[in-house]
Amino acid sequence: MAAPCTTDDARIRHLTLALPPQHAARLFAAQDRGAVERQLRDLAAEALGEVYFRDGGRRATGLEVQFTDVEHVEFDL
Repeated sequence: MAAPCTTDDARIRHLTLALPPQHAARLFAAQDRGAVERQLRDLAAEALGEVYFRDGGRRATGLEVQFTDVEHVEFDL
């Protein structure tokens, strides 16, 4: 179990960030192939893990991200 307020701590997060084009392209491609919500959530979790938590490989190496209990999500294109 992770210490409170650490990167590994499961908690509600309010994120505002730009999703790099390669991650957006993967989501669109999966959607075009008929991916179900769970598959799209997994891809979104992977993207958030890379961009927000692991900061492009600069921290939290090996951290696995789960995108669960989503209250609100909004994507601007």
